[in-house]
Amino acid sequence: MRAVRATELLDVALQAVPGAQAREGQHLMAEAVEAALRTGEHLLVQAGTGTGKSLGYLVPAIASGKRVVVATATKALQAQLIDKDLPRLADALEKVLGRRPTYALAKGRSNYACLQQVHQGPGAREPEEQDTLWEGPTSMMGQQVVKLREWAAQAVTGDRDEVPFPVNDRVWRQISVTARECLGSKCPDRLECFAEKARELAKEADVVVANHALLAVATFGGVPVLPEHDAVVLDEAHEFVSSATDALTAEVSGSSARRAAAAAKSYLQPTTAERLDDAAKVLEGVLSGTLPGWIPALPAHLVDALGVVASVFGLAATEVGGQKEEDEVSQARRDQVRNGLTEVAEAAGEIREPAVQSAVYATTDKVLRVSPLWVGGAVADRLFGESTVIATSATLTLGGSFAHTARELGLKRSDGAEHGAPGKAGWRWLDVGSPFDYGRQGQLYVARDLPDPGKQPAAWQAAVDDLCAELVQAAGGRTLALFSSTAAAARAAAAVRDKTDVPVLLQGEDSPGALTHQFAADARTCLFGTRSFWQGVDVPGSACQLVILDRIPFPHVDDPLMKARLADAGERGFMDVTLPPAAVLLAQGAGRLIRSTTDRGVVVVLDPRLATARYGEVLMRTLPGFYPARTLEGVLASLRAIDASAEPVREVGPAPAERRRRAG
Repeated sequence: MRAVRATELLDVALQAVPGAQAREGQHLMAEAVEAALRTGEHLLVQAGTGTGKSLGYLVPAIASGKRVVVATATKALQAQLIDKDLPRLADALEKVLGRRPTYALAKGRSNYACLQQVHQGPGAREPEEQDTLWEGPTSMMGQQVVKLREWAAQAVTGDRDEVPFPVNDRVWRQISVTARECLGSKCPDRLECFAEKARELAKEADVVVANHALLAVATFGGVPVLPEHDAVVLDEAHEFVSSATDALTAEVSGSSARRAAAAAKSYLQPTTAERLDDAAKVLEGVLSGTLPGWIPALPAHLVDALGVVASVFGLAATEVGGQKEEDEVSQARRDQVRNGLTEVAEAAGEIREPAVQSAVYATTDKVLRVSPLWVGGAVADRLFGESTVIATSATLTLGGSFAHTARELGLKRSDGAEHGAPGKAGWRWLDVGSPFDYGRQGQLYVARDLPDPGKQPAAWQAAVDDLCAELVQAAGGRTLALFSSTAAAARAAAAVRDKTDVPVLLQGEDSPGALTHQFAADARTCLFGTRSFWQGVDVPGSACQLVILDRIPFPHVDDPLMKARLADAGERGFMDVTLPPAAVLLAQGAGRLIRSTTDRGVVVVLDPRLATARYGEVLMRTLPGFYPARTLEGVLASLRAIDASAEPVREVGPAPAERRRRAG
């Protein structure tokens, strides 16, 4: 049988989707991904909203015959791929390929019920290690745990996301374990283990869907949480640097040291156990007096405390490891204790003598961390150096250039021409645009007459509250308003509720899924949210015809790692550190407006700096190409006209809570 090209398979797949249309950008992307998987050359591809980028990489991945890991930034996208896109593709392509494509979901171990915890077997955590909020089977929490154990006894996958009733983190903790707590090959339930079964399925799948955090752990932590694979698709690639930084961060605290010491007590000589307790108390005492924030130079008393912890916990780990147990479970327990002590010792050592390109900082909850300032080198060596990588997102360029993203990922500048001519550094770039006609479908208005939020915050806040009410009234509801802080969102919501009769949903008053569902179901309803709503909200149709962005979403000035990076970057700090994430988030927020070829509406930015500051030009080039609205009066008139001619809102199906009840 001749090899079938990815574009041919894409056409077959699209025929199986009701109402689907062929898109030039999607075909260009599929061709580029197919070439990258064939040649091993890396690819950066910007695929604007509406391109259909998921099929643009899934189809060539399946056609390649290679095992491909797809890493996403959110659980919502993981669910879409596993529950919708991949099953549909498997059905559509089976006859053409002569085989049924296979796929699997990869998650961290703590996402699955642990049978030892469920049945309180010999490998379960010791009672003193249990959640201190556990109050026995007759308490409210205890009743929830009993119900959860009954579910786990009948479960097929043991996946937390398939529990048909709400489960909070503390309850789930009672029947799950982290990777460090797992007994591994020594576990009595290893043959029936839910997590191990999921890993075995992933080893045989053509496409393995994971998230950024799991990929980062596998890449930088050396933990075999993903199967052997040939290529990686990094979806929402602009988010991966954050996950890489987390994976490369070491941390220690008084509480983590105390837990490790308590777990080791029965394995140690009394004098060693006492020294562990003393070292943990010293660390806790020193950290209690350490202010949160970046620590450019460690004070002597902190250096001394970390030195004691590194030494004492390291020696204790050696003592624990020097003995052997008679049975496998007991030995696995001893190994866990040794690893816990080693982890504390190594973290203390890394923080005490940090690498040159790193930052030490304390958090508000008295945790001491050391993080790399830049992760590009590590990403290039350990991710791009091991597999073919396709990095994609709707927002990979800054001011029209891929240079910033390439630098963040450790790739040298490409000399490639438009549409991805080969670069000297072994990677290509491609921008396939968007099928949406932004200039015809939407307008962008910058409220340049408002006070500067940086120089006159009180006056600006008052003007924002008034203008929000005026805009929402003109739009007849239909508004997604995105704010830079919880306080700003609450203040504006109160103002709109006071000055109009438009229903306003506010982030925090219900779950994000429930709020988004209510917003999409009612044309007259508005949704006011903060940073978590700037990305991922997908409400096509007339329910969302106005998007308000209160200000340019610059990173928080009190972020200690950001401060350290700014100091390291020097004169280029603002352009290289502060501006890029703001540009990406601003573009993501503006992208909530147009979600289909028939959508219409207005994006209003209430930060005049977008029009007046020198850096505003860079931000404007990163935004979709909306028609520039000149006057507020014109915007209000447009909103009234769009509202008057709006089609009924689209059918949204049952609410999340109703879907859960049906599943149960």
